[in-house]
Amino acid sequence: MCRALSSIFFLPPWINRRFSVILPIKMPNSPAQLDDFDHKILIELERDGALTSSVLAERIGLSPSACHRRVKAMEAAGVIEGYAAILSERALGRSATVFVAVTLENQRQETMAAFERAVALCREVQDCHLMTGESDYLLRIVIADDDRYQRVHQETLSRLPGVRRLVSNFTIRTVFRRAASVAH
Repeated sequence: MCRALSSIFFLPPWINRRFSVILPIKMPNSPAQLDDFDHKILIELERDGALTSSVLAERIGLSPSACHRRVKAMEAAGVIEGYAAILSERALGRSATVFVAVTLENQRQETMAAFERAVALCREVQDCHLMTGESDYLLRIVIADDDRYQRVHQETLSRLPGVRRLVSNFTIRTVFRRAASVAH
């Protein structure tokens, strides 16, 4: 609270120092204030998101209840957005990855919003990124083979609202793939 107030009102530095220790406030849209234990927890959860608080506590040197509180706090703050299994695309029969650069007819807000709503409904599209540079969006599509991509291209991508141009690039192989990482 004091950090938020100090940006609006003048507060003596001793108040800021004193209360920022007692009442740490995380400002919205600012990076979370993580200490060494938080980083250790995140590293362990990156390796295995199914760890129990007891196992996590043993690995990082805190009590299970302290670990649990910290994990819940990071979940509430949005640092931990969720837990997921990393699936093998190849084992699921999806061995082709295609990156598609999309250029829209214009940059009007309604055009972009219509495109984003429609592309979010495409099951084959794994990621959609708004870009700077020559294209407006970059899509990552994972499919079984190039025949399937041809159908997706003709029946779905080319019919998305506002699309002027699509440029497709097939990957030869994925050298590595990472999830978001604590390391910086």
